Amino acid sequence: MNGGEDDSIVKDGTVDIHGNPANKENTGRWKACFFIFGNEGCERLAYYGMSTNLVNYFVDQLHQGNATAAKNVNNWSGTCYVMPLLGAFLADAYWGRYWVIAIFSIIYALGMGLLTLSASIKGLKPTCTGKNGCHASSAEVVVTFVALYLIALGTGGIKPCVSSFGADQFDENDEQENKKRGSFFTWFYFSINVGALIASSVLVYIQLHVGWGWGFGVPAVAMGLAVVSFFSGSSLYRLQKPGGSPLTRVAQVIVAAFRKFKVKVPQDNGLLYETAEGSGIEGSRKLEHTDTLRFLDKAAVAIPTDDIKGEINPWKLCSVSQVEELKAVLRLLPIWATGIVFSAVYGQMSTMFVLQGNTMDQHIGPKFKIPSASLSIFDTLSVLFWAAVYDKMIVPFARKYTGHKDGFTVLQRMGMGLAISVFSMVAAGILEVARLNMVKEHNYYDSETVPLSIFWQIPQYFLIGCAEVFTFIAQMDFFYDQAPDAMRSVCSAISLTTVALGNYLSALLVTIVTSATTKNGSLGWIPDNLNRGHLDYFYWVLAVLSVINFFAYLLIARRFTYKKAKGVIG
Repeated sequence: MNGGEDDSIVKDGTVDIHGNPANKENTGRWKACFFIFGNEGCERLAYYGMSTNLVNYFVDQLHQGNATAAKNVNNWSGTCYVMPLLGAFLADAYWGRYWVIAIFSIIYALGMGLLTLSASIKGLKPTCTGKNGCHASSAEVVVTFVALYLIALGTGGIKPCVSSFGADQFDENDEQENKKRGSFFTWFYFSINVGALIASSVLVYIQLHVGWGWGFGVPAVAMGLAVVSFFSGSSLYRLQKPGGSPLTRVAQVIVAAFRKFKVKVPQDNGLLYETAEGSGIEGSRKLEHTDTLRFLDKAAVAIPTDDIKGEINPWKLCSVSQVEELKAVLRLLPIWATGIVFSAVYGQMSTMFVLQGNTMDQHIGPKFKIPSASLSIFDTLSVLFWAAVYDKMIVPFARKYTGHKDGFTVLQRMGMGLAISVFSMVAAGILEVARLNMVKEHNYYDSETVPLSIFWQIPQYFLIGCAEVFTFIAQMDFFYDQAPDAMRSVCSAISLTTVALGNYLSALLVTIVTSATTKNGSLGWIPDNLNRGHLDYFYWVLAVLSVINFFAYLLIARRFTYKKAKGVIG
């Protein structure tokens, strides 16, 4: 092969849709990413269009109480962010990211279709009788939740793969292409919020003023468009080959290390076993040895019974690269854990912020009322604003002083977002104190709303949006960059589970608070009538947890050891 042919092929081991080595000029880069952005924007429009106002659907249509509806939304949303572990495993181990996205998108679309039917067809949709409100039979509730959890399964295949699949379109071994990858994650998150912008404004209005059938039907159509957009770019995509089961490789390292529990690790790292050519893992570069988690190095210590010149038993002897693959994942976990509280704060937008907004004056002029769930549009606008400002202004400015190609390291960027999230809870708490003072002063305890404009919620939404740009985008970049090459979908899924656990944490806090504050006939902090509760206390709890979490993050981030990859894939 001559030099010209060499230069026309990407060096990261990716292939085109036909399985041939990907051509540098004809595949990948921004021209492939536009289809991925279209897919993600439409899919997020579908997701947020269905989920943003879901708590009100549970309250108004399924006749659930505030606490029950909030817990159901948190549990469902949490499941949406746990299922990516399944999709990621299938992508990294067997099918590859492209086919996992394709298959799970169809499951997603089927769930959206069933949810639309459950809100449209007599016998499936709840029965509403004017003053008596809406009531759903057990069968109708079951159909609704079957649809929702089909959507959770479908989104599980999409979430961990799309961002990594987009980043795969840039060759890490090409300096110019690699520089653009950081911008990809910013604009990828931008496309998410374009979909969310439409969902939180137009679709919430349709659900409350036109009907839930149309309100869920439009997101279902959007999901169809997402599927079309994804398949339309097939000829341009670069596909990373699956590397085999990551769980098997992880298990081999653990078993081999414990088998050699009494074996001493040599001081000279050069004595540890490593494959002669390549990493021995499909789609992965070699990883240099690091001095952390030294116990696992025992798996790479060759002893006389290991036939290193013959066929190696991977359950007895592993290469340095295989050991470092597990180390890289384990080093991510402390950073991962600090994202849980942040995600609990983020989750308040679809639960407590909406319930708080329901009690406030939603009028714009004498006739028009803005749905409380539509206030999340200001979170979206904040993300769109800060994403553009960060990429076009903050990064170039910071680069002059830090010398870093991205202005700040991803760990610094995440820390800034964690700090900002504290102020969002403080803003929400201060607003609730002001609202309750008005209730007390004017005896509005039994009023459905108080004469305090819902637009006072804008600061708390805007601050969360700003925090997202710093934390969530940096988190996507960090978990892609620091993940082993053949485990990027899995590590992306691991990062997404912080959102799941954040929702579960929020649901747990609601359960604990409700149980602890409703004793002896007390209504508690979060009763159905929030005018007689203390939602502000709940916000203060989250603010304190966020402060503790921030300082824990600073300690962990200062001690983080980056992976050291060498060579090229393939």
